[in-house]
Amino acid sequence: MAKVKKWIGSTERARAKADYSEAKREFEMAIGKPFIRIRVELPKGFEDMRAEFLSLETDRDFLAEVEDLVKKRLIYEKRDAQET
Repeated sequence: MAKVKKWIGSTERARAKADYSEAKREFEMAIGKPFIRIRVELPKGFEDMRAEFLSLETDRDFLAEVEDLVKKRLIYEKRDAQET
């Protein structure tokens, strides 16, 4: 029975944490610049590069490349919408 109570308690904490995270995200979106979060999994065949893959999360050059890719994509979508 103790394990069940512990499990229920942990799900309540997880739910409260999720509610907090959602409220924090809404606040940040309303007050600051909008942002997105993308989950990228380690590609097949690159399992031996796990450490390098994980380091990309804080790599400024990589993040700048991703930001540039987003800009290009938005420009493309804007042009496509204007043509239609």
